[in-house]
Amino acid sequence: MVFTQTEDINDLTFFTNEDGQKLEDRFKRTLKDVKYFDILVGYFRTSGFYRLYKDFENIDKIRILVGLNADRKAVEIVESVKQEKLNFESHSKAKEYFSSYIVDELYKSEDNYFVEEGIYKFIEFLKSGKLEIKAYPSYNIHAKVYISRFQEDDRDYGRVITGSSNFSESGLNSQYEFNVELKNNSDVKYALNKFESLWKDAVDLSAVYIDTIKNKTWLNDEISPYELYLKFLYEYFKDNLAKKESLDIQLPKK
Repeated sequence: MVFTQTEDINDLTFFTNEDGQKLEDRFKRTLKDVKYFDILVGYFRTSGFYRLYKDFENIDKIRILVGLNADRKAVEIVESVKQEKLNFESHSKAKEYFSSYIVDELYKSEDNYFVEEGIYKFIEFLKSGKLEIKAYPSYNIHAKVYISRFQEDDRDYGRVITGSSNFSESGLNSQYEFNVELKNNSDVKYALNKFESLWKDAVDLSAVYIDTIKNKTWLNDEISPYELYLKFLYEYFKDNLAKKESLDIQLPKK
């Protein structure tokens, strides 16, 4: 099949992140008309958010519901919940895991203006209530579902995009994926009902995200000179700190 440069490409149903079929481009075309945007993914990366945060500016409400990646810590959280009943312990473990997950992501992320701007905008949206983020700790979620609801006087109720793309730069743009967009009102409402049933029992991570960024990562604009000095020492000696042998460190005299 050969696509023209106009209508055919813009009205695709499938998105694989090949040229002319990038999921990020599809969102950029449709989000300008969206009032509510709900995201259900196995894992969330801020790299996905900073690619689209400018397109989120005019949306009234954004909700992100994440699963817990299928690793050892996630399995421990799942096993701690008996008969799928949420409890304080499972919520606490979910928050602890998510906090460590954020720290690890930021440690591995690119140290550039765009990443920082996206994270600060994410926090701004959280504080204003425009955005909420939760996790569902009673079992692993591998679904990738994006639910858009348009303004009341728009063309129809909304859209659902589902497939293989997590909310990350690679999932939206660079990695080969396979996603499909559904436009029937019944499909959108079905997906929304499933999302709502998970959302009401999920644990809120908004405060955890803000606290982790502020107190456990390098993205902190309230660092004291002493903390900056400690950070300098760590960065300078971190390769040696990983070694088991004792260190012979000569610190400068006062």
